[in-house]
Amino acid sequence: MAIIFFGTPQFAVPSLQALLDAGESVRLVVSQPDKPKGRGHLMSAPPVKELALQYGIPVIQPTRMRDPELHDQLRAINPEFIVVVAYGRILPAAILDIPSRGCINVHGSLLPRYRGAAPIQWSIINGDAETGVCTMLMDEGLDTGPVLLCDRMPIAEDDTTASLFPKLALLGADSLVRTLRGMRDGSVTPVPQS
Repeated sequence: MAIIFFGTPQFAVPSLQALLDAGESVRLVVSQPDKPKGRGHLMSAPPVKELALQYGIPVIQPTRMRDPELHDQLRAINPEFIVVVAYGRILPAAILDIPSRGCINVHGSLLPRYRGAAPIQWSIINGDAETGVCTMLMDEGLDTGPVLLCDRMPIAEDDTTASLFPKLALLGADSLVRTLRGMRDGSVTPVPQS
């Protein structure tokens, strides 16, 4: 069954790689547009786009999420799932309704704590003893959809945002593969957030 992957920064790369390693049929990657980088302001592709191109996966970089042509392009793939990892934009209902089994998001906190942007930073700022990732079914709210899986990990005394990002990215990749498997075999079911 086809998957469309929405993601942009390095945090999303392990999740895309895990899907490919698991033999999932990622038919399209949607990423933010290339941006100028460095002193020379040379246009630079997002890390997710770079990985997708290495595997020959088509990449699109729309500037508007409400474009009917975009919706038609996504619908034509007839995806089982849309997977969203650190994409950077809110998806409208017209996109959320496309996949047959739903849109799944990998979020870098233990929901419902730290919904929205910067969940990893907030866990450090607030001195939390643990953090983790949750997969959830997306709805129109900001990280308010039903939770599918949560995986926890301790925050070490010397952890920083920079050290937690790669750890949580890998944890999220593993959670994502197990979530898709569990959605298909019925062992993972959505639990509404409080």
